[in-house]
Amino acid sequence: MGIGREREGAVLVLRFERLDRKNALTAPMYADLADALEEAAADDGTRVVVFAGDPSVFTAGNDLGDFLANPPHDEDAPVFRFLREIASFPKPLVAAVCGPAVGVGTTLLLHCELVYAGENAQFILPFVNLGVCPEAASTLLLPALAGYVRAAEKLLLGELFSALEAYEMGLVNRVLPPDEVEGFARAQAQKLAAKPLASVLETKRLMKRAQGALVAETMAEEGAVFSRMLTEPAAREAFMAFMQKRKPDFSQL
Repeated sequence: MGIGREREGAVLVLRFERLDRKNALTAPMYADLADALEEAAADDGTRVVVFAGDPSVFTAGNDLGDFLANPPHDEDAPVFRFLREIASFPKPLVAAVCGPAVGVGTTLLLHCELVYAGENAQFILPFVNLGVCPEAASTLLLPALAGYVRAAEKLLLGELFSALEAYEMGLVNRVLPPDEVEGFARAQAQKLAAKPLASVLETKRLMKRAQGALVAETMAEEGAVFSRMLTEPAAREAFMAFMQKRKPDFSQL
């Protein structure tokens, strides 16, 4: 259980496989993802990577129990390694998203070339609600994608939004029945894998070129702020409330 790897020709599928915890991500899972992407970047036989979960859930984001036991206090933490890998990955990234996509389950999509969502997909960016700040350069990429006020609504209120709204924002390419999503994403990945690799790589590089340095800078600053905020009262209250299954009280914070 953790991160599954499936090979289909030149396409590598990285699957969240922890259904008993709604595919919540632990530090070892982030490390596995980072390692897999690093290896895929260097492997001439891998041309496209697909992220997938289950038809019922993509990922519930961070496993908060593991997160509290293994907080990311420096840039070498597994979660930050993974975020740097998706931001700098030179080959196409494709995502098949069904059910909940919480936190990093949504922000990682900002680094994908193709995203296909099930009609049951639900997206949420709950960082402020947890007393921390967003990650994965989402404070830069989401306003650029969806416009400032729409991004502010999603990042500041931290409320669920649907697959249809994600499509309207430009976060996903297409919305499909849940049982068709992964097959369609894999078929699209195979189309990309059949293209001239150099042309695909250069096209992605050129599309990302203008924002590349700014993404890295934003991600580093978000990471530093995130780590600091984890130790502050708002985050402590949010996480304690979550563990105690009560509503957090930020009235004095």
